[in-house]
Amino acid sequence: MISLKAQGACPGQSHAMLPAQTIDLSVAPHLVSRGVSLLKRALSSPWVIYLESGRVALGIMDGAAMEHQLGVLEGPCWLEATSAVLNLPHAVDALAETDVFLRRVPVAEFRRSLAEMPASAQAVLQDVAKAHRQQTELAVSRLAKDAEARCAEWLLRHAQVGDKGVMAVLLQQRKRSIAAQLGIAPETLSRVLRHLRERSLISGSGRILNLVDPTGLRSLAGV
Repeated sequence: MISLKAQGACPGQSHAMLPAQTIDLSVAPHLVSRGVSLLKRALSSPWVIYLESGRVALGIMDGAAMEHQLGVLEGPCWLEATSAVLNLPHAVDALAETDVFLRRVPVAEFRRSLAEMPASAQAVLQDVAKAHRQQTELAVSRLAKDAEARCAEWLLRHAQVGDKGVMAVLLQQRKRSIAAQLGIAPETLSRVLRHLRERSLISGSGRILNLVDPTGLRSLAGV
């Protein structure tokens, strides 16, 4: 069983925005050696991992090595528990940078414990988890994709279907703000949008962009 006594967020780590929780000591601890992969991006795990001690790198792996690193977690804290809260595959890879002690809690048991929380606390937890997941996915996208792929993914995520069945994006933010979200310069965003128009993937200017070829944009974005 997991006791849901809040202990605060894992300090200094953007990947530990969920409340930390204590685990019944009957959950057996495991020693995992340095260099062992703990999580696989885009895959689901039957366990939720509580990192008692040691250091774990988060990011995108290429084979057995961490190719792009987003950050580092040091125990005690939950390891990418957002995925379990939202019932989604892992957003990042995780690699033990040192020998680590951890406890594995079955996902079903973890979620049952969350369900025992007051409804108001569950709602807050869901909101925090969703925001954290979006931040993580954007960070991974910045690492793994070039500017055109990031822009295509952003357009697809913000598109709405109009009365005539055409997908379009209403730009409610300044281009400078959108560029900052994508981790690129405003000039780069303007250039990318021009290239997408030239390739007949989008059309329009000003505040409304029509997604002429959503399939082509998905291929470009890798989604």
